[in-house]
Amino acid sequence: MPNRRDSDVAKAELDELMRLFFSAFTNTDGPPRTHRIHEVFIPEGTIISQTGDKTVVYDLGSFITPRQQILTDGTLTEFAEWEVGEQTEVYGSIAHRFSEYRKSGVQNGRRFEGGGHKTIQFVRTPAGWRISSIAWEDDDATN
Repeated sequence: MPNRRDSDVAKAELDELMRLFFSAFTNTDGPPRTHRIHEVFIPEGTIISQTGDKTVVYDLGSFITPRQQILTDGTLTEFAEWEVGEQTEVYGSIAHRFSEYRKSGVQNGRRFEGGGHKTIQFVRTPAGWRISSIAWEDDDATN
């Protein structure tokens, strides 16, 4: 059974992965850092968007490419997304996090605010903790 200290260290590392994930898309303080996605995920990682009964499954490339474009071509400006609550469970070399987030920005000239929930799975690799998958659902219609 994992000891408390190992779990505390793992939790701190997972917190940092999530900080890097959320900050990868921020363009309020310069260009987005979408390259970070490859640093925090395993190469085979998946990202899933759930909107009502519509499910869209992305690999890393198909997720990053359109977001990189809208975050740099003026379509989506002043964008930030941040975690406001979480519950994380660690067991050995696997972990799960249920995350609540908020986001804001200007899309096509219109300011918006929103939020939602993400479920994140992590695995401990020889290179350290990495995200294996994320699924999210917004509380509103902004994706």
